[in-house]
Amino acid sequence: MIEIDGSYLEGGGQILRTSLGLSALTKKPIHIFNIRARRPTPGLKAQHLSVLLAIKDLCNAKLKGAKIGSKEIYFFPNKIDKDKLKIRIETAGSVGLVLQTIFLSSVNTDQNLRIRIEGGGTFGKWAPSIIYLQKVFLKTLEKFGFLAKIEVLKHGFYPKGGAKVVAEIYKSNLNGFVIRRVIKKIEGISIASENLKNRKVAEREVEGVKKIIENLNMPAEIKTEYVSSLSVGTGVELWTTPTILGANSLGEFMKSSENVGREAGELLAKEINSGATVDKHLADQLIPFMALADGHSSYKVSELTNHTKTNIWVTEKFIDRKFKIKKIGDLFEVFV
Repeated sequence: MIEIDGSYLEGGGQILRTSLGLSALTKKPIHIFNIRARRPTPGLKAQHLSVLLAIKDLCNAKLKGAKIGSKEIYFFPNKIDKDKLKIRIETAGSVGLVLQTIFLSSVNTDQNLRIRIEGGGTFGKWAPSIIYLQKVFLKTLEKFGFLAKIEVLKHGFYPKGGAKVVAEIYKSNLNGFVIRRVIKKIEGISIASENLKNRKVAEREVEGVKKIIENLNMPAEIKTEYVSSLSVGTGVELWTTPTILGANSLGEFMKSSENVGREAGELLAKEINSGATVDKHLADQLIPFMALADGHSSYKVSELTNHTKTNIWVTEKFIDRKFKIKKIGDLFEVFV
């Protein structure tokens, strides 16, 4: 059994999610203690429990400690033999974080898997949006050979959530990939709930983005979309092509639409100007997939976050490969 201290470095929910995904994939049982020990309210919250129960169902696992507030779990995985999985999220917890964990558990699968999620949020604080997963995360993983797609039937925002999302994971095998930098265009989308249409929230967000990125002298195509949702909400997602760097901003109370757009634009401009080949969020998300891929993989990132260091630490407990980090000017090269 692999022992995992949930208080390591960033001490958050990522340790739980990466450990669960790799446990389900490798069939190695785990004991995680001090869960989210460095958070203001330690232990499992509703969205972490949603991930835990989803992975339990996926691999027919035995589980101890699955309750709100629990700081310790035991997880005993079995074979993944499902081709369909239905998940219900009662809160506005992140749909993206649930899917990321399932994607990891399904690497090198020998069968297709269809996932339907009802409830939860497609945008939220401290979590990747569904658009980020579609346009940044999965598009980058395609280069490693991982094939999946996501369809949003209904968007969900805090506090009610209410999203409806379908994802498909296809048979695939991971191969190593060196991410190089070729940036030719900026793309993006501003999504807002229908009741914000009269105030032209999405259009104003795009104007905010454009005021920042016009200095980059790069072609840009940023769309707007108004959607039906249970709660009022909005978010901007930006990405570059063909090398994919992502950045986003979430609408909040007392935060103008123009500032939402400017914030996303500034974050993307910072990533572009850094010379990186992945953004700092994708950097940590790629770690377990790189370890599982056959052959050499590497990327360059502007900041080596605690999330990235933590994912390296967790991944090396399951996979017999060692990551190396090299400082090159202002960038960090991460390779395996």
